[in-house]
Amino acid sequence: MRFELRGITKRFPGIVANDDVSLSISTGEVLALIGENGAGKSTLMNVLYGIYRPDEGELMVDGKPIHFSSPADAIAAGIGMVHQHFMLVPVMTVAENVVLGVEPTGRLGSLDIAEARRMVREVSDKYKLELDPDAVIEDLPVGVRQRVEIVKVLMRDAQIVVFDEPTAVLTPSEILEFFEIVRTLVGAGRGVIFITHKLKEALTIADRINVLRRGKVVGETAPSATNEDEIAEMMVGRAVQLVVDKHSAKPGDVMLAVRDLTVVEPDGRTVVDGVSFEVRRGEIVGVAGVQGNGQTELVEAIAGLRRAAGGSVTLAGRDITGDSPRERHVAGMAHIPEDRQKQGLVVDMSIVENLVLTRYHDPEFSSGVRMNWAGAKEKAAAMVAAYDIRTTDPSQAASTLSGGNQQKVIVARELSRDIKVAVAAQPTRGIDVGSIEYVHAQMVKERDNGVAMLVVSTELDEVMALSDRVLVMYRGKIVADLDPRTVSHMDVGLYMAGSRPTAVSS
Repeated sequence: MRFELRGITKRFPGIVANDDVSLSISTGEVLALIGENGAGKSTLMNVLYGIYRPDEGELMVDGKPIHFSSPADAIAAGIGMVHQHFMLVPVMTVAENVVLGVEPTGRLGSLDIAEARRMVREVSDKYKLELDPDAVIEDLPVGVRQRVEIVKVLMRDAQIVVFDEPTAVLTPSEILEFFEIVRTLVGAGRGVIFITHKLKEALTIADRINVLRRGKVVGETAPSATNEDEIAEMMVGRAVQLVVDKHSAKPGDVMLAVRDLTVVEPDGRTVVDGVSFEVRRGEIVGVAGVQGNGQTELVEAIAGLRRAAGGSVTLAGRDITGDSPRERHVAGMAHIPEDRQKQGLVVDMSIVENLVLTRYHDPEFSSGVRMNWAGAKEKAAAMVAAYDIRTTDPSQAASTLSGGNQQKVIVARELSRDIKVAVAAQPTRGIDVGSIEYVHAQMVKERDNGVAMLVVSTELDEVMALSDRVLVMYRGKIVADLDPRTVSHMDVGLYMAGSRPTAVSS
């Protein structure tokens, strides 16, 4: 079976998301679709899956036109999608989730749970997915939940399976297991579309690679005929340095000390459990872990956005545990938050306003209740130039900037002042390869200037490349303190999965 998208154009107000895009996928092969955030990958797959209707172009199955008005039409035609954020009911079992919407029923119309279990076992055994039909979803690790989504798709007889950023929440060992699943699917005659921004993974698993940039297909190649540098250049339109350029760290005095820090949710769950570590002047300490293991809450407690239930945070020897975010800011802490649009920017305000958002009360920008807008604009212009923020006018709203340039605004605001400690959460999430290169360079520059850097990321490659030391979080605890020069990705992944859950202190 062969699916084709021919000349697909999809417009939204003020933007062309897909511009005359053509690609094809046959059963028995893996097509990797690579592009920056905003390149049009998800829109294109939403067209393929019947969520959007194209403004121009057509879909073809074995050379014949086909029209989808809903995902149900796409499913009926043999297309299945495993979304990045799983569509599962946490309190239900594997079997109940898999048959949701296609439930086998008994004589009285109730769910035939025995038949549902049999159906799950049949599909999971056929594709070597090893699922327990009676397991409750909320008790399963992320990698197993993904298998449940795959079985859901296969039970509906999908011939083409679309995976949207499937490795984003997996450990290295789970990624290898996922690749084996993909190979099993292809060996059984299924086709796979693999949407990703991870170049190594595309080169590892794909038969063909299509690259999207600004809504257009700018290249198609085979892994055997290309490399990471060439694909990155196609994605960005220029040569990109993929390796972080840094010298060995020269750590100095302790600048950030976290002692027995505990964070408890309103429902009583302990999400950060007695965490202790130090970050010294002139070093980058990375925190690795699968999303949802307490990293977000740890950063928010350090930055003053969340109250700690116990323990302490000190900055340059001063206890700041009870300080507000503004007081921590004045004391010399920079914070690059996890969600740039919700926590880092006020997107309806101008670029100038966002660049001085945490400093408007400084004498440089205000006198009493009056803002010194001339001074603010002058400072903003200097930051726009120094941090290569691509804008035609700093008075425009921050919402007009690309994701990468929005992130540069936050990085510029937080790092272009005298700071002692910088706490960065997911600093390159959802930004293009070129902007990642720039953000990494700025972090290394700050480290070399004597700043203590704490970087939290679910991208293990990023943590390993940037960090001088790597801490691993699992279920709210620090379970390892590692040297990235001597430890392998796989060993870090084992700690991330809880395989060696022995707490280690700095």
